[in-house]
Amino acid sequence: MKETQFIQQRQSDWDAWDRWLSATTKKPKAKKAVKMAAAVATPPALTVDALPSAFRRLCQDLSLARDRNYSSPLVHSLNDRVLAAHQRIYGARKRLAGHWLEFLLAGLPRLVRSEWRFVFTAALFFFLPLLATLALLQWHPDGVYFLMSPRNVAQFEEMYSPTSVRPWRAAGAADELTMLAFYIANNVRIDFQCFAGGIAFGLGSIFYLIYNGLLIGAAAGHLTQLGYIETFWGFVAGHSGPELLGAVLSGAAGLKIGLALIAPGHKRRLDALKAAAQGAVRLLYGAAALTFCAAFIEALWSPNRTLPFAVKIGAGIAVWVMLLAYFIFSGRKSHAA
Repeated sequence: MKETQFIQQRQSDWDAWDRWLSATTKKPKAKKAVKMAAAVATPPALTVDALPSAFRRLCQDLSLARDRNYSSPLVHSLNDRVLAAHQRIYGARKRLAGHWLEFLLAGLPRLVRSEWRFVFTAALFFFLPLLATLALLQWHPDGVYFLMSPRNVAQFEEMYSPTSVRPWRAAGAADELTMLAFYIANNVRIDFQCFAGGIAFGLGSIFYLIYNGLLIGAAAGHLTQLGYIETFWGFVAGHSGPELLGAVLSGAAGLKIGLALIAPGHKRRLDALKAAAQGAVRLLYGAAALTFCAAFIEALWSPNRTLPFAVKIGAGIAVWVMLLAYFIFSGRKSHAA
């Protein structure tokens, strides 16, 4: 195809791109009447729905012009359009930091409140076994061996013993960075189990919520029964809020996925799954943020033995209160006149 034919065939699309690219560009007021008059006879610019396919065609035009060795002015003009279009389309990604900030400050608590049924159900499956096991072990200490092996029980006792030289340290952990990586990996593993289990029609999420609740309750109940109050509760108080709530949100996301598979309604099961995944993934984002915060606290604050026990417990209670207030009140629009 000759260059002139190519230009005649594609010029209308390029003009549409030029109008779209200049749509938000401020023009001198003196030219406003001229532009308005021209707009009457000019076809509208590209629509949002047409952008993906139109951008692919524009890139293809540039590729063809290069492969056919068309004139430099044509190649350069197409290249400039492609670069400008790419910047306009993908340049909005620069607002990603602001989007995340808005999501964390307001979007996440609004999402949790809108999905409160899943969050509340996940909290029941997680906290009821945890609290029940913790309480039962105060009267039946040997019950811990139904849930944990004697070796694991001994490891917990050694880790949190008041006489331990380096209590609260995982085996093989040498410094804070190693501990941080260890806690992140452990917390992410738990959250992933609670979320990914939703693909098994929600049964996997229920299982892992109950399972992890039982294990945490068994460890807490056994160490409490032994009297390791300061070493255990002083360690877990600070990071317990974000860590446990992160697991609950992950489980809620998994339950949402599971319900979409069990009861897709009038939609196809795959379509229902895609629709549910949008909210579920955003819940998972919130769980990830909580999990990483918990890992930092657990690695850098919790092992500090120079802080009084009362300070650590007070800080832990404050974190719980702030998180609950955050999820209940944050992101609510003011209705003041």
